[in-house]
Amino acid sequence: MRVLLSLLLMLWSVNLFAAPKADLLPYWQDQLATDQRQIDHHQWQQLLDKYLVVQPQQTLFRYDAVTPADKQLLQNYINHLAKLDPRQYNRNVQFAYWVNLYNALTVQLIIDNYPLTSITKLGGFFNFGPWDQVIVTINNKFLSLNDIEHRILRPIWHDPRIHYAVNCASLGCPDLLPQVFDSQQLNSQLNAAASRFINSDKGVKISLKQTTLSSIYDWYSRDFGNQQALLQHINHYRTDNKINTNNLKYDYNWLLNQKL
Repeated sequence: MRVLLSLLLMLWSVNLFAAPKADLLPYWQDQLATDQRQIDHHQWQQLLDKYLVVQPQQTLFRYDAVTPADKQLLQNYINHLAKLDPRQYNRNVQFAYWVNLYNALTVQLIIDNYPLTSITKLGGFFNFGPWDQVIVTINNKFLSLNDIEHRILRPIWHDPRIHYAVNCASLGCPDLLPQVFDSQQLNSQLNAAASRFINSDKGVKISLKQTTLSSIYDWYSRDFGNQQALLQHINHYRTDNKINTNNLKYDYNWLLNQKL
């Protein structure tokens, strides 16, 4: 009965999940365009090197293996970022700052609540996941994961590849990547992330009868454009088997991206 209930809740969540709109928080849009200072993300890289497992179609995280010392390292990294004012850096440094922070906070959420089967279990019974809960304070501003993704990243950068960069700790999500985002190579990193996802079964799965796309393309259709624009975007990164409009459907797997 428990397993059946979990499956029913998973199906319900896929069908009823509604992505927030991009709605700018104006406070965060300032930058120092000519500033060349960088932000150090080596602590986050250390954790990825140690606990991220890279597989051909999927990266998985060894949440259960994280030591108390590394939990503190993760907290130290988040504290380090939280003490900075990202508005005092240029746009590329800001982008790397927000994406790396988002991913580190998500991993911390899972570790702090582990074991669990899905991030959607967090946030309380009447909430679909933890994305609206205040999780970090920067410049005395309280921020949630939704604030970072939908009120800072999306409305400031207007780049659909953002969806390949932020990770929601789920098997259906674009991978948590093995390299931290680096302000000096963002374009190549974002293109690589897009290519990896679009050429994986969770991004685009083609069978004789239909093509299954990630629900991300449905939830964030405003970011990817109309169907023609979406297909152009996907086919730009497909290495073979270009897709067309015939019999498209959407799917997503909310199960945790854990390595057991």
